[in-house]
Amino acid sequence: MKSSKVGAWVALIFGALYFIVPLLATFEFLLRLKRGEYSFEAYRIVFSDSVFQQAFLYSMILALVTIVIGIALVVPTAYFVQLRLPKLRPLVEFITLLPLVIPAIIIVFGYIRMYNTSSFLPLTQTSVGTDALLSLGYVSLSLPYMYRAVETGLRAIDIGTLTEAAESLGASWFGIMWRVILPNIRPAILSGAFLTFATVIGEFTFASLLNRPTFGPYLQLIGAKRAYEPAALAVISFLITWACMGLLQLAGQASRRNMGTKA
Repeated sequence: MKSSKVGAWVALIFGALYFIVPLLATFEFLLRLKRGEYSFEAYRIVFSDSVFQQAFLYSMILALVTIVIGIALVVPTAYFVQLRLPKLRPLVEFITLLPLVIPAIIIVFGYIRMYNTSSFLPLTQTSVGTDALLSLGYVSLSLPYMYRAVETGLRAIDIGTLTEAAESLGASWFGIMWRVILPNIRPAILSGAFLTFATVIGEFTFASLLNRPTFGPYLQLIGAKRAYEPAALAVISFLITWACMGLLQLAGQASRRNMGTKA
């Protein structure tokens, strides 16, 4: 038992050093923009850049839109598959896993081919249409995470009993979804939302090939011209990802507390 605990601590410390040491080295490097002193000049330059502000705000809005669309698509689908069509679960799971198997560059080229200016639905002809196509593309990329999180939340509750009770009280389908199902799987939805946000905020391939001004292409563009500012952006991106992971952990703890209270 003691040897296993020592091995676990060694693995934990090694893993922490593997991530923390490069991050600290990057942070120390960006502080040296001014010769002979440490300063946050790199962050001042980045935050004062109007292009950065627009790209980051655009990515934030796009992430929120993707999360809303993903929830509206995944929650009813997972609910009906589990409640009415359990035999289709393997097929639905296979479909939601496809974005992990098919490279993003193939998916986006397929979108461009299907929705270019010469197609029956020329979404890429306008900025609004391209934004919609990019958001839908992000929904497909986040399907594995959102669907798994929602399905896990649904399997943790008795949706059959809850649905029957709501129907006996005269609740409509929308009322069941809004007042019964969603509140009971809120931690699972938050988990999927945080994972989706972390995926969208740093995505490069879709945004680059669709020529949209998101945070990912901006990070690549500034990295090709400067040295210290990309390090500052890399630290920001890392902190955003870990903040999402922390919120995901908090959501999981809240879910376990709720289940313990109900039990």
